[in-house]
Amino acid sequence: MDISLWGCTLVVIAAFVTDIRTMKIPNELTLSAMLSGVLFHSLTGGLQGLAFSGKGVAAGFALLLVMHVIGAVGAGDVKLFGGIGAWLGALLTLQCLLYSVLCAGFIGVLILLWRRETLKRLRSIISSFAGVFILKSLRPIKAGQEQQLRFPFMLAVVPGYAFACMYTLLW
Repeated sequence: MDISLWGCTLVVIAAFVTDIRTMKIPNELTLSAMLSGVLFHSLTGGLQGLAFSGKGVAAGFALLLVMHVIGAVGAGDVKLFGGIGAWLGALLTLQCLLYSVLCAGFIGVLILLWRRETLKRLRSIISSFAGVFILKSLRPIKAGQEQQLRFPFMLAVVPGYAFACMYTLLW
């Protein structure tokens, strides 16, 4: 396995432990992940490594920032994906994010089924989206965020990261 995957794996494991314990990912972890990833790729790949890592930081950070603005993830997750991007580059970071979002959806459905809230939540989501289209405003979605289902996003990132790495190693 590539050294950059090992470096990123350590970051993901540390973020998982802290997110499960505290529902927060500390800045010390996320910023050191970004800096160490950029430094590693700069030292091993020169300017091309710096560009590879910089594109990864930008891709991971920007996409999660959009998710943060709509209330789907916390600020620590945004910075963490910047760190993941620094280690993995843009393409693998996007794959990791895609798999993580799919895993989060699966986990969310399982939680709703376990709590038997599925129909209630589905009606709420449909009415929020109907309000957006009728009122042409995001206010109905923002109003529904108080009742939004919450769980540590790292529960989805770890399997998403594993799927992305397996895909890379197999192909």
